[in-house]
Amino acid sequence: MANPGVTHEQWQEAREALALHDGSWKGAADHLQMNAETLRNRVKSGDRKFAGRAGVDGGAPDGYIVKGRSTLYGPDGEVKAEWVKTTADRERLLQIAMEAVREAAKALPKLKPRPKKDKTYNDNLMTVIPWGDPHFGMYAWGEESGEDFDTDIAKRDLCAAVDYLVSQAPPSKQAVICNLGDFFHADNHAGMTPGHGNILDVDTRLQRVIRIGVSAVRQCIQTALDNHETVHFVPVPGNHDPVLGVAMGVLLANVYEDEPRVIVHDAPTLRFYIRHGKTLLGFVHGDRGKDAALPGIMATEKPEDWGLSRHRYFFRGHHHHDSRVEYNGCIVEQVRTLAANDAYATGGGFLSGRDMKMIVFHKDYGEVSRTTCSIDMLRDAS
Repeated sequence: MANPGVTHEQWQEAREALALHDGSWKGAADHLQMNAETLRNRVKSGDRKFAGRAGVDGGAPDGYIVKGRSTLYGPDGEVKAEWVKTTADRERLLQIAMEAVREAAKALPKLKPRPKKDKTYNDNLMTVIPWGDPHFGMYAWGEESGEDFDTDIAKRDLCAAVDYLVSQAPPSKQAVICNLGDFFHADNHAGMTPGHGNILDVDTRLQRVIRIGVSAVRQCIQTALDNHETVHFVPVPGNHDPVLGVAMGVLLANVYEDEPRVIVHDAPTLRFYIRHGKTLLGFVHGDRGKDAALPGIMATEKPEDWGLSRHRYFFRGHHHHDSRVEYNGCIVEQVRTLAANDAYATGGGFLSGRDMKMIVFHKDYGEVSRTTCSIDMLRDAS
């Protein structure tokens, strides 16, 4: 642990003295009129305490933080070589990536507004279709995991499920399509999870996955516009796609910038909220923290909406299982995925049913109906 008595000024003075005397501990110590061993301890303690600060000479490049330093000393005590040990600052890397995506998205062509159909919309109702972990880009071999799955199948199933659910939905004035994270199976060309570096089964090139995935989302939004006046798209990032999940929202927000009937929620956050009258909805991936904490988080992050609502719901994904638990003041619901099991899930026994739901909320009464589209229904209809 760094010596709490070493100040940043003392450490910087010691480092400057070492540089002035070409790494000689004796020369630097004589310059500062102190014992060489005291100087050595001051530098080492200061390195551990201050080297990770932004702007400090010898620190890490933008997007990384310093974990520590390794120094090779010669027999005379002089510094022969020094290595700075760094690790990724994931939040800063995401920020850097999003800045680049936002800048690139400005050049994208904008979609022209789509005229509304001549129909009466019900302003009391809001239709919500939460997507649980679509995993575009995942590969599953049926002989190994029970059913084939790839990017083309992912798009076919997602769009078919949304088609069916929208056909069963009332003509509510507003609809919400929410991706609850892990839309993309991999976030990089290496085909590895960004957090732990686990190797993933991917079926095609990353650029093709992105192209097909964005095309599927646009198709689903267009389908919803046939039945609703306004469509909200909520892109929650997941642990598989912390960058691409956010980037998709940024890109779509620019594409639909001139379409007032489509609202893309592209705020740089892990949790999203929409209030419809006395009904408050929350959306999160669910890989961080416990479900029991979500009502308190909702009340803390949206105190005014919490106070104005009587019916509160938090939707989450991540585990692919179906569950619904009522806590004080809020119901937390985990939704299933349409994606098949890959080799990892099958081998570990992480098995679950596969479906997508459409829930209708009344602005005064909360949930009033729901419809389920199971994978078996899609297979029988194809």
